Amino acid sequence: MTAQIIDGKAFAARLRSRIAAEVATLAGQGITPGLAVVLVGEDPASQVYVRSKGRMTREVGMASFEHRLSQQVSQQELLELIQKLNEDPAVHGILVQLPLPAHMDEAAVINAITPDKDVDGFHILNVGRLATGQRAMVPCTPLGCLMLLRDHLGSLAGRNAVVIGRSNIVGKPMAQLLLRDSATVTIAHSRTEDLPELCRRADILVAAVGRPSFVQGDWIKPGATVIDVGINRTEDGLVGDVDHAGASQVAGAFTPVPGGVGPMTIACLLANTLTATARIHGLPDPEGLTP
Repeated sequence: MTAQIIDGKAFAARLRSRIAAEVATLAGQGITPGLAVVLVGEDPASQVYVRSKGRMTREVGMASFEHRLSQQVSQQELLELIQKLNEDPAVHGILVQLPLPAHMDEAAVINAITPDKDVDGFHILNVGRLATGQRAMVPCTPLGCLMLLRDHLGSLAGRNAVVIGRSNIVGKPMAQLLLRDSATVTIAHSRTEDLPELCRRADILVAAVGRPSFVQGDWIKPGATVIDVGINRTEDGLVGDVDHAGASQVAGAFTPVPGGVGPMTIACLLANTLTATARIHGLPDPEGLTP
């Protein structure tokens, strides 16, 4: 068996085209979605990511607002900027690039963003809304994974899903989204006993642990769909959390690294900004961009 590759790069390109069309429609109503990104410090990876976000935001016709602050900026100054963005009618989405410097309280900063503009989906109100099945802003990476799964599999109802990783950014919200689609979900982590055997029962396997090639081919159920969220920099370049050479011989389909989940994250950030814009202006949610 040779697994089918789930092309996240191509899916993300189609998604951005749809978003651009929706943005053009809003422009005809005098509405321009605006995304504000705040970067604190000089982290090289974060700088690259912020530049990419800004470029893609502008490409789909949205307004991009970038705020770059020094590593030494005080938390109070950052909170004051966030409050200004909360009150700015031209800004519909606010994202504070993580990680933040050690002297800042990350939770306090995230929860200072008004929930309706929290396009990362990290605010405690959005976390609670997602967990209780209410309308929420959803974290971008899990949302992208869900879109890829629905596109490839159709209905997820009744399928056994295993999520490896329990982070607030990917693992937990991914499990909630799978539950909302009526999958039977298990969250695995560092203290899970006999992890390989657990994985072998999964129709859907989502790996989000941040360990290069951690999931081996013989952990995978024949024909399973594997979503590899990992992006690990090694001497051999970028690799995922799954041993792709082994997975390709067993899985039914899997996302490559690079070119799988990664491109979906920024595309879903734009989708969330479009959704936030619609909600702020009292318009219906754009079709197919929310869980």
